[in-house]
Amino acid sequence: MAPEGARSWRSGVPFWPVLSVTLSSGDAILLIVAIALPLGFISFLGAGEALKQVGKGPLSIEQELPQSRGGPVRKVTAAEREAEIRQFLEARAYRQEARGQEPVDVDAEVKRLMEADKATTSSLTADAQLVSEVRDLVIASNARRQRMGKEPLDIEAEVQRQLAELESLGQ
Repeated sequence: MAPEGARSWRSGVPFWPVLSVTLSSGDAILLIVAIALPLGFISFLGAGEALKQVGKGPLSIEQELPQSRGGPVRKVTAAEREAEIRQFLEARAYRQEARGQEPVDVDAEVKRLMEADKATTSSLTADAQLVSEVRDLVIASNARRQRMGKEPLDIEAEVQRQLAELESLGQ
């Protein structure tokens, strides 16, 4: 038996003193946030490798796809261009026919588009103001090249080259 004055569980008084704390709801929310934020931060730091694996797996592509460098575009021949235009127009005619509309005449439309394309292609060299502006740019470029100690370019050949490059931008 316990001596008199000693506390026991049977007497209804706890063996060690317990602090009674009263918290308002605002204090409880702040306490939870103060505990959850550091725990969330620590778990986020530990998940770096797991985040890199998202989207990976046996059915996915494991390597990164190369990005286009915007290299030189090969010049499209007139026959290839006509074949592509014809393919688009045939698809359009097929869709129009499926909707019950009158389909376009593919041959006439290809002829019209190819003639319009030839007219716009040859118009750059016919535009005197554009040729003059390109010539001024080539002259300025030559002056810059000479200041750098490089050989100057043939002005007329460079003007024709740049106009041809501008013409091929639309293709």
